[in-house]
Amino acid sequence: MIELSETFWNNKYLNNKTGWDLGKISSPLKEYFDQLEDKNLRILIPGGGNSYEAEYLFNKGFKNVFVVDIAKEPLKRIQNRVPSFPKENLIHADFFKLENVFELIIEQTFFCAINPEFRLEYAQKTHELLAEKGKLVGLLFDAKLNEDHPPFGGSKQEYEDYFIPYFTGSIEPCYNSSKGRKGMELFVKMIKK
Repeated sequence: MIELSETFWNNKYLNNKTGWDLGKISSPLKEYFDQLEDKNLRILIPGGGNSYEAEYLFNKGFKNVFVVDIAKEPLKRIQNRVPSFPKENLIHADFFKLENVFELIIEQTFFCAINPEFRLEYAQKTHELLAEKGKLVGLLFDAKLNEDHPPFGGSKQEYEDYFIPYFTGSIEPCYNSSKGRKGMELFVKMIKK
């Protein structure tokens, strides 16, 4: 297993080795965001990368959107692309060391990018970071991908084993995946227990 360090991820961006990056917000998340009404929600996007999701939300009037990434390069790219995005909302840190509280955490490629050994810890940390009745919403790969480097895939059953102790909700096949991901994604909509 390679070390998934800050240097590893910065180099991915600097060398344009970001095959997971759609270059825009994913269709399922756009559809979900379009039905959100409370513009004051505190929203976290962990391992946000170029975070077109944060840009989309911010442009729709959500001002409490936070992106955390272990790598500095994607955070710089967001700031360059959206200069009015609050710099203090771009957090250069390890997700597992955050201590803030959010009402909504958006999952978009982060879970399948971390070492699979940390998946249970991810479920626990997400639960810890969410306010009462907070939600975890997003996409997980429903496919066996790689064993020694990201993205690491998985299955609905595996994900349920991690999340059911901490959340209620659903993990279902995604009906509106972006091109190239059809049949390979699950849409997760969980509420903190």
